[in-house]
Amino acid sequence: MTETSDRSLTHLSQAAGRLGAALARPKWLAGICIVAITGLGWLWLALLISGMGGPGAALGPGMGALDLLPRLFAAACQPTFGLSILAMPGESWGLMSFVVVGLMWAAMVLAMMLPSAGPMIFTYAEIADTAAAKGEPIVTPFVLAAGYTVVWLGFAALATFVQYGFTKATLIDDSMASASGLFSGAIFVAAGFYQFSALKHACLRQCQSPFPFFFANWETSARGVFRLGVKQGMFCLGCCWAMMVVMFAVGVMNIIWMAALGIVMTIEKMLTGTRFSHVVGVLMIVAGAAFIGAAFAAHWPA
Repeated sequence: MTETSDRSLTHLSQAAGRLGAALARPKWLAGICIVAITGLGWLWLALLISGMGGPGAALGPGMGALDLLPRLFAAACQPTFGLSILAMPGESWGLMSFVVVGLMWAAMVLAMMLPSAGPMIFTYAEIADTAAAKGEPIVTPFVLAAGYTVVWLGFAALATFVQYGFTKATLIDDSMASASGLFSGAIFVAAGFYQFSALKHACLRQCQSPFPFFFANWETSARGVFRLGVKQGMFCLGCCWAMMVVMFAVGVMNIIWMAALGIVMTIEKMLTGTRFSHVVGVLMIVAGAAFIGAAFAAHWPA
């Protein structure tokens, strides 16, 4: 009996050792961090959308997510860029409305921005791997990601109040889609021109090449690494806020555009230089001009 117990304890000790070794590898933790938080954001969005009700909701709490696929398919097939699939009355904004919209924006930033932070988080993990191999103290990438996430959650809170203002000004309708082609066009044109700005390029360089930043500002305390995450989040915000604002032009809960813009922002940070950003800027300006032209044409006398 004692021999069996000793053997079990040995197996548990070996398993714990293997688990500890795996968790001590920053690259593994970085990958887990990105996948977990991004997946949480998309799951959160799915539950918000499916919470509108449907056959799947009758199966139990959270099972309304089964209604997501047909709803997304319906959104993608709509002729006007897939207008919002989640409606909220614009005239009845109360505390619960702010909470729901705030949670929606929080889920959006997690789903869209965490993948684009991948290069930054993996760069930190590579440096941490080297430091760990030398026996130096390191801090888990989760702390870095937490600092980064706080910045974008702050943006989500601000976007909630901006959406409230746009709704009261009747620039966004009850389905959280743009109520004016001129409004949509203006957002696209402004976002397109921002792609050529000095601030955009300065922040983009930091996002594309985070190694010099980490090398010059390396921290070994949790508080210091959290601050690094906040600073990197600010660089990312300066780089990408205009693209996030585009969601007001295409429908705040437009899943198709969420995925497309998230991919664009991720590619932008994985490349070097500004050529891709300029191409995106030109396309946005052209799209904005098309929105504006269509708005004028709709009101032109026959």
